[in-house]
Amino acid sequence: MKLVRKTALAIACTLILVASGHAKSAYVSVDRLPEMVKTFVAQQFPNQQIIFAEKEGHFYKKAKYELGLDSGAKLELDEDGNWEKVENKVDGVPAIFVPKKIADYIKSKYATVAVTKVDKEGDGYEVELSNRKELKFNKRFKLVKVDN
Repeated sequence: MKLVRKTALAIACTLILVASGHAKSAYVSVDRLPEMVKTFVAQQFPNQQIIFAEKEGHFYKKAKYELGLDSGAKLELDEDGNWEKVENKVDGVPAIFVPKKIADYIKSKYATVAVTKVDKEGDGYEVELSNRKELKFNKRFKLVKVDN
């Protein structure tokens, strides 16, 4: 009987730990952002200001930051300043964030449209275009899916 109680208690504690480990999101003042995040924005988006910052944290992995810039761009970065997503529906995403092989494919098939979002995913990249098409590429930059 004691074994059953101990097992039940262990399971309950595990469930509490797992539940508390889910991401928690909170707004962060710009001056409290990690230096690497601020440096990334200053280098890649000169003359643009961060107008909001939100931190998503886990106790077991690096924090992520979602930033909004005054140009309308949105960024997702980890605490080391590595980008995961860049989006700008107004001006398009700067070319530096689009891998060359993906940019070459888009130029050959969709020459008149702009890239409005680049999202690094575990298995490749998702790219949105100004004509609302979504292109998915694997890690070797091969097109695997097109959504209209």
